[in-house]
Amino acid sequence: MLEKALSGNRTYWTWIFFLLAIIGAGAACWFWQLNVGLTITGLSRDVVWGFYIAQFTFLVGVAASAVMVVLPYYLHNYKAFGKMTILGEFLAIAAVIMCMTFIFVDMGRPDRILNVFLHPTPHSMMFWDTIALGGYLVLNILISRVTLSSERRGIAPPKWIRPIIILSIPWAVSIHTVTAFLYAGLAARPFWLTAILAPRFLASAFAAGPALLILLALIVRRISSFDPGREAINKLAEIVTYAMILNVFFVAMELFTALYSDIPEHVHHFQFLFTGLEGNSTLAPWMWLSVLLAVVSLVILINPATRRSETTLILGCIAVFFSLWIDKGLGMVIAGFVPNPLGQVVEYAPTLPELTISLAIYAGGVLIVTGLYKIALEVRGQMKA
Repeated sequence: MLEKALSGNRTYWTWIFFLLAIIGAGAACWFWQLNVGLTITGLSRDVVWGFYIAQFTFLVGVAASAVMVVLPYYLHNYKAFGKMTILGEFLAIAAVIMCMTFIFVDMGRPDRILNVFLHPTPHSMMFWDTIALGGYLVLNILISRVTLSSERRGIAPPKWIRPIIILSIPWAVSIHTVTAFLYAGLAARPFWLTAILAPRFLASAFAAGPALLILLALIVRRISSFDPGREAINKLAEIVTYAMILNVFFVAMELFTALYSDIPEHVHHFQFLFTGLEGNSTLAPWMWLSVLLAVVSLVILINPATRRSETTLILGCIAVFFSLWIDKGLGMVIAGFVPNPLGQVVEYAPTLPELTISLAIYAGGVLIVTGLYKIALEVRGQMKA
């Protein structure tokens, strides 16, 4: 079926070459980084995880969100998600590959990543995160290939695939839970030292991922004859609404615990995020923008009339996605290192090469989604014919 991604009109190939150009620019910057080292990034001795790992954290949530369509369809036989499921699984594949690539470029010696498998350390959360991500990728590739091939031949999927599909549901939850444990297990980082971090990660994942899936489904419907179904989009919008409410509630609980207890080690991280600390307020405008987008999204999504209107739903989903991207893709990781365990505020800002490499990875993810969605649309088109 891969040959279907290699055929298309002029617009399709223009889009492909545009993405390849961005990937090429990022690859050039990465070779520069590989030769010179991570000194071309904004990372330092105090801020050892930055924009790369922040994007990894956010995209793990996007990958895990596929369970929001897989679970109702396969476990509860919710037929409305029949057409949406393959789109969610393909999005998960692209998101996991981007996650792995961000980890890869963050390593000064990426060849040493094989040591995770050659010399496994089961007490390390990084080891289990690698296993969780790799396993989830394999599961989604296997499930999507088997189910789509069965659809192409007009037969029911084989019975042996159902236990694997059911296994993928808790596995999806595990990838973001283990990622949260990576942070919550670091005792010297008070910002991450909270039992609510994993639930907060999952709530944000089940809001941002389905919001992106809705936007992709609407784009697919506009550029092709494939219609995921209005009922499926409306139901996903409800899921986004409840997940976003939970996410805002969890953040409010974090703020109350830190500010009301007034323990300086906890308060300083939130001060750095929202008001600035010792003259460093780099993230403050971004975090207030995240808050504004969260409020706008909830105003749109809670009201059934605006949630069911396609125009306002698009605005609401965009607001959800970028609000959570700012929160997890900028603030969550960086604020964990500022101030450092000694109470010092160290400035961090991603450099141009760092941003170029990151943009190239996102372009690679979009390229994968484009190719996989093209295959799905071609197969569905054959079924209609």
